[in-house]
Amino acid sequence: MEFLIHNLAPIMFGGLIVFLLMGFPVAFSLGACGLFFGFVGIELGILPQSLLQALPLRLFGIMQNDTLLAIPFFTLMGLILERSGMAEDLLDTIGQLFGPLKGGLAIAVILVGALLAATTGVVAASVISMGLISLPIMLRYGYDRRVASGVIAASGTLAQIIPPSLVLIILADQLGRSVGEMYKGAFIPGFALTGLYLGYIILLTYIRPTWVPALPPEARTIREDNGTSGLRSLGILTVLTTAVAVYFGQHYAQVISLFKGEAVLTVATDETIVVALCAGVMLAFVIAVVNKVTRLGLLSRMAERVTFVLIPPLLLIFLVLGTIFLGVATPTEGGAMGALGALIMAMSRGRLNMTLLKQALTSTSKLSSFVVFILVGSTVFSLVFQGVDGGKWVEHLLSTVPGGQVGFLIVVNLLIFFLAFFLDFFELAFIVVPLLAPVAEKMGIDLIWFGVLLGVNMQTSFMHPPFGFALFFLRSVAPSKEYTDKVTKQTIQPVTTMQIYWGAVPYVFIQIIMVGLIIAFPGIVSSGLDKKEVIDLDKVVLEVQADAPTPAISAPVAADGMPVPTEDKAAEDDPMKAMQQSMEKDKK
Repeated sequence: MEFLIHNLAPIMFGGLIVFLLMGFPVAFSLGACGLFFGFVGIELGILPQSLLQALPLRLFGIMQNDTLLAIPFFTLMGLILERSGMAEDLLDTIGQLFGPLKGGLAIAVILVGALLAATTGVVAASVISMGLISLPIMLRYGYDRRVASGVIAASGTLAQIIPPSLVLIILADQLGRSVGEMYKGAFIPGFALTGLYLGYIILLTYIRPTWVPALPPEARTIREDNGTSGLRSLGILTVLTTAVAVYFGQHYAQVISLFKGEAVLTVATDETIVVALCAGVMLAFVIAVVNKVTRLGLLSRMAERVTFVLIPPLLLIFLVLGTIFLGVATPTEGGAMGALGALIMAMSRGRLNMTLLKQALTSTSKLSSFVVFILVGSTVFSLVFQGVDGGKWVEHLLSTVPGGQVGFLIVVNLLIFFLAFFLDFFELAFIVVPLLAPVAEKMGIDLIWFGVLLGVNMQTSFMHPPFGFALFFLRSVAPSKEYTDKVTKQTIQPVTTMQIYWGAVPYVFIQIIMVGLIIAFPGIVSSGLDKKEVIDLDKVVLEVQADAPTPAISAPVAADGMPVPTEDKAAEDDPMKAMQQSMEKDKK
């Protein structure tokens, strides 16, 4: 019995692992484990009976959490955009743009994946959309199946780290930090990871050029009347808009000073980037509209097509992320505006109908209910776990790791990586992160930086077997039997599950490299990098110096033995007199 009393926290954690390995649903495993060990703790005298009385208040706190409202909004936005045809237009246009290059289709998939990640925030929507649209084209023109499947699955997982990401919302909630700050922190790492993906494809074009062939001339459909590609016009437009964006970004502080009427010396980097990009995009849009209306021939067909296809998602990105970074809207309000923008885009394309809306709302309700049920279960578990001093057990376990902060981070990331083989990111965020956050904060690690680091690491949960959900999503849309291509009339062999698994392996290594870069260069995370000095309250010593005793002052006594009212006593009795005395003291 003594052993059980002194080791209830590790036994409780081990019991949860047993529940999960037996295949019980995560939400119910967490709740059942918490309640069972709560009653055991009460019977053993470790926990007071009043502990479980706090549970209803914790559950009502979940329902009153405004941060979680962003989840259904961003989910609805992503599902509507998935069915609005935006991904199809993006892949077709950018595929035509980069098609003449070796690896051009793979580059197009990565860029479109980043754009979809910045608009949808849902991994499933991105992977399924790109798998349905781009995988048949890549197979048609001779791409290696491992490369084609790997690049689609990896590009879809960018939705997990590039804002607006559902993972970042949940991590911010579990870490007790602002969603907006978490989005700012993940802004640069998300696009840096995109750059590493592009670097890998470019490397393949030199090492294995036959795996990533260019599009043949007959597949390039966007051309001018004289047969040229029209890329020169697009290049000039890109240089012009980039120069305007850079110039605007350099003078953005002066523009704000002009509007506010006061000198503004510095502006946040992420805010400057978003606003400068918006200025360049709006200039390109104005030029394209003028060219289309006046028919002056300022732009080629390729330049005009690229501009009109890229404008809607870029404007939606500014509508969501721009308003959040500028402080105009909270993440919940930004998600609501994004959902409204997605509805308007689908309506303008003629894709919005009751069937689409019903499917999107049903899927949104299912995902939101799934998140809330897991959060309820994790709340029950964490309440009891903290009650049996589980937090101190975890802190003692991790704080004794050699190497200080670096050693702690290495152990934590190895733990997250291996747990991701069996748990998805929701389960990791609700079970593991609340146990790690107090230890990280006590060691002086900024929780925004820590959350972004864990977010990049959790991407691997989508990519490696046996529970890589991005691989499952791709498997559901990849051809499992040979078929005849509609364009070339050739027989296309199926994509096997092992080819999908092997295609994902290089990107798992790239994500691990990104984790190492964030640890080695913390400045990659663009917010909350200042390490704050942490004060251990257990080691605080209060020293009070005893003052000399104040001599007693006797009050004047009248002839009848009663004390004479002093000036202060008279002020207490007469408020007007007290006010006059206060004004006289201020004058002095």
